[in-house]
Amino acid sequence: MPPNASRTTPPSTPKRDLLLDTAFRLFYRDGYHAVGIDTILAEAGLAKMTLYHHFASKEELIVSALERRGREISTGLVAAVEAAGASPRKRFLAVFDWYERWFKSKEFNGCAFIRAAGEYPELQSPVHQVVTRQKQASREVLASLLADLGVASPKSLAGQIQLLLEGAIVTAHTSGDPATILLAREAALVLIKTA
Repeated sequence: MPPNASRTTPPSTPKRDLLLDTAFRLFYRDGYHAVGIDTILAEAGLAKMTLYHHFASKEELIVSALERRGREISTGLVAAVEAAGASPRKRFLAVFDWYERWFKSKEFNGCAFIRAAGEYPELQSPVHQVVTRQKQASREVLASLLADLGVASPKSLAGQIQLLLEGAIVTAHTSGDPATILLAREAALVLIKTA
């Protein structure tokens, strides 16, 4: 599937949702290769037949779990931006506020997408491709918010700010310090001022 293509989301069922919830939680905590199908099934209390009724392979389960997480992130970011009101500056800064809340949450364990790309480095891997699509979607959100601010070359600047956000995720995860997002925010404001 090309990087910008989107898959049709299968209908939600309680067992499918339980598999996705359990798989994502375990993958996010322990890693994609480290967590086996039997561990997921045992944790979810489901039979192997149920898994293969919904997913053809572990890789398909990983892709679906990441796509679902991507939708959750998009929904959260959109809600944060909308709650910030009409000011383009406040809407842009709401992204950093959302990241700060995430970094401070007890569930924060770095970026599931960065981890997935590290474990599935082949560019043609379906897992790597879902990471590429998610990161592209994040850049597009930033570019739209920057365009509303009236900056020159919002797409280029969005790429630079995304680098700051990605670095903040890794630094917050490795240092345990959620305040790294404040440094990224300050740097983003400098970039906007000079754009």
